[in-house]
Amino acid sequence: MGNRGGINVEIWDNPMFKKMSAEERTFFLYLLTNSQTTSIGIYPISKIQIALELGVSKERVQALLDRLGLEYELIRYNPETNEVAIKNWEKLILLDGGKKAMITALQEVNDHSLISYVMESIDDPKICSLYKSFCH
Repeated sequence: MGNRGGINVEIWDNPMFKKMSAEERTFFLYLLTNSQTTSIGIYPISKIQIALELGVSKERVQALLDRLGLEYELIRYNPETNEVAIKNWEKLILLDGGKKAMITALQEVNDHSLISYVMESIDDPKICSLYKSFCH
């Protein structure tokens, strides 16, 4: 997959990001930048892959997923499809891709509720409309 782009440096000014521990920040930055990321903020990745790449236990990965999902409400993870969805992704990532890449990535999402979840935080009406067309 691999999205070409970068992190919006304003993430460091985000009150939620400042509230996180160093481990939580590292984990969140990993979720934004790993090799599986896509141009839509939703992508498949297993907990085992995350654990291996970060050098932590699978249990620690679960704890961090829970923390970012439940306490910070920044992500949602579906353990059945191994897909992660990142809320506010379009504000955090500077994308290099385009509509065609987004359509391709949206077509590959198995859990369509994740599309709705990410769509809730999208400000751009064109991107929101594109997401809406994939909600079933």
